[in-house]
Amino acid sequence: MIEDPNCLFCKIAAGKIPSEKVYEDDEIYAFKDIHPAAPVHFLLIPKKHIPMLESADATDIPLLGRMMELAPRLANEQGCRLGKDGGFRVMVNNGADGGQEVYHLHMHVMGGSRPWKK
Repeated sequence: MIEDPNCLFCKIAAGKIPSEKVYEDDEIYAFKDIHPAAPVHFLLIPKKHIPMLESADATDIPLLGRMMELAPRLANEQGCRLGKDGGFRVMVNNGADGGQEVYHLHMHVMGGSRPWKK
């Protein structure tokens, strides 16, 4: 794992900062958002420190693909209804103009009632 010792999410993935774990394997860590914007709201992060989506390169394609594959499975396990009548949102913020606050690539997975429609 490539880690940045000053990165909040690297510290969370390494267990140095507590979090409410949703999933973990050798490459990916998922945990509940501390300020949820929906009934289901968790973050999927690579354990490898990738600052932004635009920083990913061709060697990261398998990792990014695994994150996308995990999103619906974990959303379902966390209580989202899958399928056409259910669903969830996947969001990646990139850079200041994109709303990124922590510079470690992460996917927000949100579901349940649609708070973004209010």
